Amino acid sequence: MAPQAGSDPGAWDEQQWRRPTGSDAAARTPLPPAEAPYAGPPRTAPPDATWRPPIVIQVPPARQLPPQDDTALDACEQQARTVTYGVGMLTGAIALIVLFILCGRVLF
Repeated sequence: MAPQAGSDPGAWDEQQWRRPTGSDAAARTPLPPAEAPYAGPPRTAPPDATWRPPIVIQVPPARQLPPQDDTALDACEQQARTVTYGVGMLTGAIALIVLFILCGRVLF
């Protein structure tokens, strides 16, 4: 829908949202009256008591997981924690040195 000549440029796109006039309302056909409220889908017959879904593939049992060495896992976790703390302390020290250098340049 293109803007009409001589009209407000921002109003043309709002024409679809305007309230219908009397002639527009009379031209529309009313909806037929609802005869009865919707009662839901029709009931289905329950399946036979012996019915089971078909088995297509027989799934093999789960395999045995390898045993875990708790002592070795604890040692690896402690080593990883030490490395993490070391990297954090090194990063903090570098940040502190950079902060001292920047503050020193401002003050002196």
